[in-house]
Amino acid sequence: MPDLDFQVESVAPLRYAVAPTLAFKLRATNSTGEAIHTVLLSCQIMLEATRRRYNSDEQEKLLDLFGKPELWDRSLKSLFWANVGVTVPAFTGSAIVDLNVPCTFDLNVAATKYFAALEEGDVPLLLLFSGSIFYEGENSALQVQQIPWEKEAGYRLPVRVWREMMEIYYPNSVWLNLRRDVFERLNRYKMRRGIPTFEQALERIIPDVDLENGPPQGKDHGGETIH
Repeated sequence: MPDLDFQVESVAPLRYAVAPTLAFKLRATNSTGEAIHTVLLSCQIMLEATRRRYNSDEQEKLLDLFGKPELWDRSLKSLFWANVGVTVPAFTGSAIVDLNVPCTFDLNVAATKYFAALEEGDVPLLLLFSGSIFYEGENSALQVQQIPWEKEAGYRLPVRVWREMMEIYYPNSVWLNLRRDVFERLNRYKMRRGIPTFEQALERIIPDVDLENGPPQGKDHGGETIH
């Protein structure tokens, strides 16, 4: 019976996709020698947030996810990232396939918020595998076997690779997801004041505050109200 193991060999941004996508080079190896006809492979990817260190800036940006650092012994935990699938074609011994992971820049999504908060280093990943193996059994009969639940692989994804991908698809920009009624108020504010862009409208509204030192002394930085 086949015994498949999996290993991530590399990862890179997939260019010219419909949405930001990371392409993982995944090697599947069968140690028992049968000819594999097809593998219908499913993969759940987790972000093992507890397996890396965070500098002070990263800790501040992760406040929404995990709370204050002094509480992280209870609140810091692994995060779900994605469920993806791939069909592995026929092989004997081992084969490499592209495991494409679509990514969103919606900062309301926990995994995106986590990636966006990191400045350097890498992200420990845990890939959990399941699916079906179709292989050549005795007398060349086609047989099927389920992939055991304990099959998994670890990988450390460089933060720079995620940032490079987002810079390819959204150069020098981020996505801000707003409720429709809030957007309509912002749009009315922009049009009534003849402000050319939404960025300039937000700059008019948001107080000019130094995040560490507060507003400059002697100036009113209360911002404007949207009507």
